[in-house]
Amino acid sequence: MSIGDTERATQDRVVSFFKDRDILDYEYVGNLRDAANKNIREDRLRAYLRLSGYSQKLIDGAVSELVKAADDMTHGLYDANHKVYSLLKYGAKVKETADGAPKTVYFMDVETPTNNNFAIAEEVTVVGRQEKRPDLVIYVNGIAMAVIELKKSSVSVSNGIRQNLTNQKDGFIAPFFTTMQFCMAGNEIEGLRYGTIQTKEKYYMEWKPDGFHENEDERDPEDARIMAYCEKLDNLLLQQIYQMFDKKRFIDLIENFVVYDKGIKKMCRYNQFYGIKRTQRRLAKQHGGIIWHTQGSGKTLTMVWLSKWILANCEEENPRVLIVTDRDELDEQIEKTYIGVDEKITRTKSCDDLLQKLNSYDDSLLCSLVHKFGRRGGEATEADYDKYIDELKKALPADFKAKGKIFVFVDECHRTQSGKLHAAMQAIMPEAIFIGFTGTPLLKKDKKTSIEVFGTYIHSYKYNEAVKDGVVLDLRYEYRDIPQDITAHDRIDQWFDVKTRTLSSRAKAKLKEKWASMQKIYSSRSRLERVAWDIIQDFDLKPRLMDGNGNAILVADSIYTACKYYEIFQQRGFKKCAIISSYTPQAGDLRTDTVSADDETETFEKYEIYLRMLGFDPDNLPEKVSIQKKAEDFEKEVKEKFVNEPANMKLLIVVDKLLTGFDAPPCTYLYIDKSMQDHGLFQAICRVNRLDGDTKEFGYIVDYKQLFGNLRNAMGKYTSGAFENYAFEDVDGLLKDRGDEAIKHFKDIYEEIEELCEGVEAPREDLQYLHYFCGVSGMSEDMDEIYARLREKLYKLVSSLVRAYAEAKQYMIDICSATELNTYENKVHFYIELKQTIGNKSGDFLDFKAYEPDMRKLIDNYIVASDSIKIGEFDDLTLLDFVVDQGETMTDDETPSGQKEGAAEAIENNIRRKMVEKVTVNPKYYEKMSAILDKLIQDRQQGVRSYKELLEEYIKLAKNVEHPEQNDDYPESIRKSKAMQALYDNVGSDEDLAIKLHKAVMESKMSGFRGDSIKENRIKRALFAILNDDAAVERLFKIIEKQEEY
Repeated sequence: MSIGDTERATQDRVVSFFKDRDILDYEYVGNLRDAANKNIREDRLRAYLRLSGYSQKLIDGAVSELVKAADDMTHGLYDANHKVYSLLKYGAKVKETADGAPKTVYFMDVETPTNNNFAIAEEVTVVGRQEKRPDLVIYVNGIAMAVIELKKSSVSVSNGIRQNLTNQKDGFIAPFFTTMQFCMAGNEIEGLRYGTIQTKEKYYMEWKPDGFHENEDERDPEDARIMAYCEKLDNLLLQQIYQMFDKKRFIDLIENFVVYDKGIKKMCRYNQFYGIKRTQRRLAKQHGGIIWHTQGSGKTLTMVWLSKWILANCEEENPRVLIVTDRDELDEQIEKTYIGVDEKITRTKSCDDLLQKLNSYDDSLLCSLVHKFGRRGGEATEADYDKYIDELKKALPADFKAKGKIFVFVDECHRTQSGKLHAAMQAIMPEAIFIGFTGTPLLKKDKKTSIEVFGTYIHSYKYNEAVKDGVVLDLRYEYRDIPQDITAHDRIDQWFDVKTRTLSSRAKAKLKEKWASMQKIYSSRSRLERVAWDIIQDFDLKPRLMDGNGNAILVADSIYTACKYYEIFQQRGFKKCAIISSYTPQAGDLRTDTVSADDETETFEKYEIYLRMLGFDPDNLPEKVSIQKKAEDFEKEVKEKFVNEPANMKLLIVVDKLLTGFDAPPCTYLYIDKSMQDHGLFQAICRVNRLDGDTKEFGYIVDYKQLFGNLRNAMGKYTSGAFENYAFEDVDGLLKDRGDEAIKHFKDIYEEIEELCEGVEAPREDLQYLHYFCGVSGMSEDMDEIYARLREKLYKLVSSLVRAYAEAKQYMIDICSATELNTYENKVHFYIELKQTIGNKSGDFLDFKAYEPDMRKLIDNYIVASDSIKIGEFDDLTLLDFVVDQGETMTDDETPSGQKEGAAEAIENNIRRKMVEKVTVNPKYYEKMSAILDKLIQDRQQGVRSYKELLEEYIKLAKNVEHPEQNDDYPESIRKSKAMQALYDNVGSDEDLAIKLHKAVMESKMSGFRGDSIKENRIKRALFAILNDDAAVERLFKIIEKQEEY
């Protein structure tokens, strides 16, 4: 393998690897470039089914049912794929005779995977709305199961991922993906990335070897065999292909590790696969154990896949799974996930109900919640566990015997209470096997007990592994000291200067507007006021918080403190916040026998603030109202907003609820104002580690309680103080110092962008940068694509650089000299201008905003802009405006020739970009426009026209590209409609025919015809009545469906 290898060379190597009889041994179907291919090759499928012993009648019925499911896109790709998968997994029920019992026809042999026919084809042409050609397609028994897009080493795998995603869109070849289980992309440097249908780019995964090396006797023998072979390979791409396409593993992955979860199809990650395979080996020995997969790495789905395997494969009579959890959210999540994968799960309502269900064979999958006695939600306490166990014992019938072979999954088994629960459960079900699941490390003092209770670790996947794999985000920690004694004006001024020293004058002025409030706060005695003010400032200044893309959680030490915080935020005008807690305000809670004046005041205050938050007037409560119901509805609405509309629910104030089992990707900051340690703290900080797009690079923990003691003494390792009860290796790498990491992150990105621009030729002025990132006018489409990817990398890096600088600047001030800081600031400023210039001159920014909202605010707040930069200057520019603007540079006698050439090329790039966007609307018209542009480029390069003449032609061309309806070349009757113009251009400029076709479309089209085959065929029939030519109908229909007018 060589860096300079072409994509073709990579593809040849991969195909040979699949075909090799001594390696993967897949049959080579051939290069299918010249055929119109389907996702089911019926001849191969029928041949497999005949070999499997099915009769012709059964084969006809089964194949017909599978093809029908694969072709039915009525409800979209997800639904069609789900139906196909059900047939692959459970088979098709077919009757051989009209009155005979149905028989099941299986499309795959799961018991003996090597009996299946595995094949590979390349350059597979698929004709849908457009013609596309996936690089490689993998077939099992003639059914397309995987598609692989390959790239040469110098082109990022992400390009292949995007190709897959584009091909799955409605306007492309989506129906081809109805049978697909894996969508993959790879090159020989980055290796292979895999997802499934409609997997977003950021969720594509990489298969890796198992990182858990204890209990090697429990390692899956197939894995040992696979890895032994991979050790002989020095090519990462081929290693990962072998690990996923080994025949036995490939069938195992499809059969046992796919889930359809609330509208999203998911495949397992490698840690889930290895964890489950090891558990299968442990269960074969009739032993339980602990699976520790860190927060956010898919623990619930691991439970789902494992329980499905147990119910389907355990040889014991009547296998049953009982899942015990102490969180409402997880209890609901488990139920929804199982329902989503067509598995019936029964949630027991009480201990008595649980025992009744265990005493009968009716339910194979049960879920039991450790109830919170007298509270709504939150984490179960020791008292809750004691009551739950007591209830179990009281409800136990004298003749009770749990039916079947029972496997008990205990969620959050790290808790001390799990030992008591285990003892009680074992008394009821003495032959049950217990598997503990945890997302947090076991405490040093609990390790021995937990291992005695559940057994040793079956598998672990630690936090630092998940961060490295991009499954969760790295966490940045900072301790903030809230000064208690600033009352004098000069001290306030001094404090203000320190807090705002990294901000631009504009940002400082914005804060000054709140000066009166700040003086009031810092002369008040309330520490809560100061913490609240600190948080409000972050929402004014910090990335993601200030633009509404992200939000935050504040952890308070009591319900009363949470209420006071809520009241302060409301008074400060920070309205989009709410409390989520287990408290429900009830009049009966107001004490009549006063213990103390303070206590009474707190109870009343808490009661009234909470009622007001729920929308009640405490002095005028409606007579018949359920406050409990109102609180539950309020909580549900607030949580949904927090997850789906972060700009409308900026801050949740919590005490214990939502610190476990609540996934909110937008949540970026966790503010801790409560003494916490061990599991509670570990789970709380993991609320901010979920992925949420490019703008969320880290999760931030802001600690107001100095939970880790003196960090310098702790060597920044966070293994003292709040985490001192964990073994060092179990939490190593969990938290990193915000200042150190911010500077390192900024410098890494700075070096990356400097390296990207190293190849720009001297004298490194506009024209050289333009050629480096845009190429020259009139390049081939392939070259255009390469430059487009280069520009995309520049844009992303500049955005990351600005975010990183805004974060790091406050820490750099203390360690960098003024000269060094100034150099960095100027370079950041230069790259902002470069992004703007390249974006405008390439045409990339003409039709959408050059800067994300967070970029504008960050630049305003942290970058001292020079007069030359005007952010958003071209935001609302039309193509014509841009041509005229650049034309001034081009025709000015004082402009150096290099700049004139740059301006001319910028105009040509923008006109070309606009044509490419519009070409599908009217191919013939834009082909003519493209030919005119090519001639102008040639004239400029040969110097046969003056810049003034060129400008006149550019302006005329830009008008015709933007507004074809104003082009005088069209007949009067055609000019009034863009749709009619498209027909006219594409039927040989036949005016009468274009008018007839337009009328036929208008009379036959129905609302929502695109993608609806019945409605589409209605239009096609009307066209055929005029054209009498199927090929012409299909060609014109592709143009018709692009017309906005229709």
